[in-house]
Amino acid sequence: MTPPETSTVWNHVGETMEVWPGRNYPLGATWYAEATNFAVYAPAADAMWVCVFDDEGTETRHRLTEQALGVWHGAVPGLPAGTRYGFRADGPWDPEAGLRFNPAKLLLDPYGKAVSGDLVVHDAIFGYDLDDPEVISTLDSAPYVPRSVVVHDDFQWGADTHPRRRWRDTVIYEMHVKGMTRLHDRVPEHLRGTYAGLASPAVTDYLKDLGVTAVELLPVHQFFSEPALAERGLVNYWGYNSLCFFAPHNAYSSSGDRGEQVTEFKQMVKDFHAAGLEVILDVVYNHTAEAGPLGPTLSFRGLDDLGYYQRVQPPEPEAGEEPGPVRYWDVTGCGNTVDSTHTQSLRMILDSLRYWVTEMHVDGFRFDLMSAITRTQQVVDMGSHLLTAIGQDPVLRHVKLIAEPWDASMDGYRVGGFPPPWVEWNDQFRDTVRDFWRGHSGGVRTVATRLAGSSDLYADDGRSPYASVNFVTAHDGFTLRDLVSYDEKHNEANGEDNRDGTDNNRSWNCGVEGETDDPAIIALRRRQAANLMATLCFSSGVPMLTAGDERGRTQGGNNNAYGQDNETSWIDWTPDDAWLDVYEITKTALRLRREHPVLRQRHWFAGRPTIKGGIKDLVWMHPDGREMTTDDWNDDAVRTIGMFLNGSPLRYPGPRGEQVQDSSFMIWLNAGDHDVELTLPANQWVHRGEVVLSTNADVAVGTTAEAGSTLDLQARSVLVLRQA
Repeated sequence: MTPPETSTVWNHVGETMEVWPGRNYPLGATWYAEATNFAVYAPAADAMWVCVFDDEGTETRHRLTEQALGVWHGAVPGLPAGTRYGFRADGPWDPEAGLRFNPAKLLLDPYGKAVSGDLVVHDAIFGYDLDDPEVISTLDSAPYVPRSVVVHDDFQWGADTHPRRRWRDTVIYEMHVKGMTRLHDRVPEHLRGTYAGLASPAVTDYLKDLGVTAVELLPVHQFFSEPALAERGLVNYWGYNSLCFFAPHNAYSSSGDRGEQVTEFKQMVKDFHAAGLEVILDVVYNHTAEAGPLGPTLSFRGLDDLGYYQRVQPPEPEAGEEPGPVRYWDVTGCGNTVDSTHTQSLRMILDSLRYWVTEMHVDGFRFDLMSAITRTQQVVDMGSHLLTAIGQDPVLRHVKLIAEPWDASMDGYRVGGFPPPWVEWNDQFRDTVRDFWRGHSGGVRTVATRLAGSSDLYADDGRSPYASVNFVTAHDGFTLRDLVSYDEKHNEANGEDNRDGTDNNRSWNCGVEGETDDPAIIALRRRQAANLMATLCFSSGVPMLTAGDERGRTQGGNNNAYGQDNETSWIDWTPDDAWLDVYEITKTALRLRREHPVLRQRHWFAGRPTIKGGIKDLVWMHPDGREMTTDDWNDDAVRTIGMFLNGSPLRYPGPRGEQVQDSSFMIWLNAGDHDVELTLPANQWVHRGEVVLSTNADVAVGTTAEAGSTLDLQARSVLVLRQA
């Protein structure tokens, strides 16, 4: 359609309600006893209203008459905290030009601190006529969309401080706010699945006992389910469909959604800090819940569609041809990509990050599909505005920053490429360790590199081993139990005919697909799970565990349970078959890591003595009791490797420059299907070793062995000895 040359301002009874001029900063709704200031960025709009709703849902519209620097603003006197509101914007309708103003659509405040209600799928939530996307829709969306909330929170933080735990001392536990406690029998029933329930002693005590130091929460920014997902009777359970980057998700609040969720979230963080645990948020700034150009109009699209979303220009037309349309550019797989090169989009991301650190006291962020928002003119740019701004920001540069170093495109894969101080999810660790333990490693050279911190990825730019966040499972993919129980994905419950989810699982079912009563297979699976956990905990870098893996959580072979808000995804805390042996191995490995700095060093291993005439800091061992040779490294049949770590002394000094002394360790991994006779080296490395961790049925913890003696290393097992 041809847009009108000038806007037709939408008139409504109530638009002349009293509005003071207010200020254009800060953005969002700022409550004062006298009046609440509203400010919203919409530079191309011709008119703007802030729409206030009373407890019965009656709407009153206040027209904002002031605009400065692209920001519409005004102050409405007499509004109490907890008032629900939204915006309506009028202006040109020209979708191809990125102008999608439609005053019939109620819009959430991009800077709103809380959201009340949920999204209802209805024709009215779309800005266009569903029969013709070029025609503007006149249906009022207000009855079907949530509202922003005026928040005034005077939470008392008291003596709360950020734990500021060093990366090398960090152990991350990735969890879902609801799924962690929805079935927890020791959390009060009315708190299960909420922020308050997550911070209950039943959870914090469990995490501390396990050895966790930080929780990484799946998205808690206000999110909504995709209409197509809702039509299948499912919801977006994981939460990777954010829209309001300042608002804690209201469904996780036990106390209400009129601002109470803000207070409850803060209390959760305070309780975690009191328990010595850091809080890291998984944040999704790369796209929004408005999806592609045929998605709903809920906030950004109705305010500044051209500014917030990246577009790709059409190719030059041939002679005599009309130019093609400007298209949304999507490297997220979700329909849109946020344009972090645009000043306001960049400002919003930075304002949001600072808000969660300064006002909500979180300790860091894991950025979903980070490559997507580092792009300049569609090219991944490690000198991008966003990375530069975060790196110099006096607040953000000191928190934990974790990149998921890829997006949905081929050129977005940048593992090892992010600059300091970023650390990264290392999927190469995941794939290598999975392949090794399922017997598909093709040799142990790459395994050794991953165990020692992935220097091939991180050492060349001056970063330390802790730049690698190591994991064998995450929310996306098989759980640990399913990894050793299924060869194929089983995603039928997702309603996509099992087409969704990856086929590259690198899993092994140990001989039977799915659950079984065969005791030999069950024992093998549990040993394999324990092997994977031990390998993760003893590798250089930052270990990340997925919630419930240590106790045998299963999703029944579903490797893409993003829409399963049910027992498929929730952790069952009372199963008869809880894998307590795997839990104990995980707990022991984390305790050893915590007690012994030789197991969590911040420097790269050099393969040479730490002092003159001393022992090498790292020696790779053959089961025969000798060092690995070039022929051993090139032998694809080798499935057993030993890792000697010299703790006397360590390469780095203590806090006052003193020499740090620790025990020495030998870590043996046998991923082969045959037992191996293990010979302890008869030299200065080991005089007498004590077994401190074993997944080997034939060698118990506490067993001692002298230098030159032998031990039986069971097929597919881990054995850890500490110098006695």
